[in-house]
Amino acid sequence: MSASEILAPGVLTPPPVLTTERLVVRPLEAPDLEPVHRLYLDIGWDVKALSADENRERRRSWLEWTLGCYREFPRLQQPVYGERAIARRSDGAFVGLVGLVPSFGPFAQLPSLGARRHARFSPEAGLFWAVSPAHQGQGLATEAAGAFLAHIVATLNLARVVATTEHDNLPSMAVMRQLGMRLETNPYPEIGPDWFQVVGIFEPEGDETGPIYAPARDRTRDHR
Repeated sequence: MSASEILAPGVLTPPPVLTTERLVVRPLEAPDLEPVHRLYLDIGWDVKALSADENRERRRSWLEWTLGCYREFPRLQQPVYGERAIARRSDGAFVGLVGLVPSFGPFAQLPSLGARRHARFSPEAGLFWAVSPAHQGQGLATEAAGAFLAHIVATLNLARVVATTEHDNLPSMAVMRQLGMRLETNPYPEIGPDWFQVVGIFEPEGDETGPIYAPARDRTRDHR
C-alpha cells in the first residue's frame, strides 16, 4: 500500500481555491506582501520595536516561507499548514487571512480534556483568521473561516479543530460560536499562555468522512 493510500484524503493536494457567496479563499501570492503587511499594522500585530521596513522584511520572509510550504508539505505527505488569502469575489480586494496552523498549548488544562493544572503541551490542528478593520463588521471572518473549516475537516478527516483567543476578544468568540465551536475557558489562566484564555473546539459529528459542517448564515462582527 502506498503512502497516499493510508494518509487522510487531501493531504497530498496543493491548496485549492474556495469560493463563498462573497469571498474567495486562495493561496497567497508574492504580490500579497503589501496587503499582508498593512493588515498586520492595522490590527496591531507588527513588532513595535522594529521599524516599518524591518516589519515589512519579516512579512516578506514569512510570505516566502508560506509559498514554500504550499510546495514542500505535499512532498512530505503532510497537510499544507499556513495561511491563505481572503479576497472579495466582486473585485479581488484583499480582505484578510485564514489558515490551518499548528496550535501548541496545554490543552489538557481544559475541562473537557482533563482539567489538569500542570498539563504538558500538545499539538492540535488550529484554525486561524484575521480580517482587516476596514472589512470587519460584515460577517466576512465567519464566512471565510466557515468555508475553510468545512474544507479541512472534510478533506483531512480531522477529529478536532481548535481556535484560541483572549477573554476580551468578544468578536473572535462570536465567530467561534457561529462556526459551531464549543467554547471552553482555561481554569488555570495564570499558568497558561495569554492567548490560551478561551479555546473554541470543533469536533465533527457523524461519519468519519464526507461533509459534516454547514456554516451558519448569521452575520457577526468579526475581529480576527
